Amino acid sequence: MKKALLFGLAAGIGCGAFALARAQQAASAHKQASQASAREISSLQLQQQIPVPNVMGRLDHMSSDPKRRLLFVSALGNNSAEVIDTFAGRAVHSITGLAQPQGILYVPDFNKLVIANAENGKVNIYDGTTYQLRKSLDFAPDPDNLRWDPTAKLVVLGYGEEDGGIAFIDPQKEQQVGQVLKTGGHPESFQVEASGGHIFVNCPDAGNIVESIDRKTGAVTKWSLNGLRGNFPMQLDEKDHRLFTVTRKPPMFVVLDTQTGKEVARLRTSGDSDDLFFDASRKRIYVAGGQATISVYQMNDPGHYSLVERVPTTIGARTAFFFTTRDQLYLGVPAKGSEPSQIWAFGPQE
Repeated sequence: MKKALLFGLAAGIGCGAFALARAQQAASAHKQASQASAREISSLQLQQQIPVPNVMGRLDHMSSDPKRRLLFVSALGNNSAEVIDTFAGRAVHSITGLAQPQGILYVPDFNKLVIANAENGKVNIYDGTTYQLRKSLDFAPDPDNLRWDPTAKLVVLGYGEEDGGIAFIDPQKEQQVGQVLKTGGHPESFQVEASGGHIFVNCPDAGNIVESIDRKTGAVTKWSLNGLRGNFPMQLDEKDHRLFTVTRKPPMFVVLDTQTGKEVARLRTSGDSDDLFFDASRKRIYVAGGQATISVYQMNDPGHYSLVERVPTTIGARTAFFFTTRDQLYLGVPAKGSEPSQIWAFGPQE
């Protein structure tokens, strides 16, 4: 009787241990599956691929009209500007006869579209509805990036070479106004403070520096990037006094304090970048790189940043636009083989 009891007890323990082991294995498998599923959900999900037919060559900078949900694209290699209806997901108009268009800016206050042409030095102003040319201003050589100053209601332009500068255009009068702020080299991407009095400029031609220009006096404060070269894209987090820039040699994402110019952080990033954007609602930074990735960073706090992931894209897609009201990041993809140029729309994920 004792033997039978002991045998039954051992069998019960064995079955219990087996059941416990199976339960632990199931829990472990569920945990691994959950982790794998989490990894599969990218911080940027490709949601739409919009073809831009009959457009060849490099795509440059972009702008938007939130009310009509339009995206404006400088097709530099095609000497045209393309108008994309992001809601319908198709190209709806093409402005032709341009000369290497680079910067493009839609000004909703005056319903005008401004395009900077690198080859002939012209900055063209178009009607925002009919796209008819209204005025052409001379800013040779090499007019490039365009920004909107909502306080002064002026278009801000970077242009020039060794004697480069920042100029201002009144979109209502359609003429240049005010003084040119000298940069000492060709200004690449720049950002305008909305509440402060400074313009921050990437100026690789002047020694791979970032410049802080006082708008009232024109005084320039130069900030070194400590050995990094080829600083092209830039974005501003004015609230936290942070300036984001990206270099190409080597590919590095750099954060500067706008009050002191001191470096706050640097992290490796996507190669051959020409655009980056700050997603203020999520405190994320997106760096579009022509070497086939978008690097996504998280601002943990103004002093600390981490790489979330590198989202795979395609070679040559180095310009982008974060359409805030649509909550989408649009990436310019140049034509390849039989595939037309495209605009890829990515939706940020929480």
